[in-house]
Amino acid sequence: MATRQSVDEYLQRCTEALEYAQDQYQTGSQQEHYNETEYTKALQQLENAVNDINHLSLSSNDQQQDQLYRMRLQLQQIQNKMILKGDAER
Repeated sequence: MATRQSVDEYLQRCTEALEYAQDQYQTGSQQEHYNETEYTKALQQLENAVNDINHLSLSSNDQQQDQLYRMRLQLQQIQNKMILKGDAER
């Protein structure tokens, strides 16, 4: 069983990854080009966060699973936007 503290700490790390990705997406949207290294780093952080959420969900209670599910949706939403933006610029 995942502890409440571990889930809360992980959700905080996910929020930080989400904010970083949103910043990179905004920067890329405002410029004709974007910092590919930082953009790729943000995408990798998102992918790692989604994978970790899936793993953590296995040992979580129903309430924690709901919190993790909602975070995963947010992460995947920005991840998809970033991928589509990157594909459109190639």
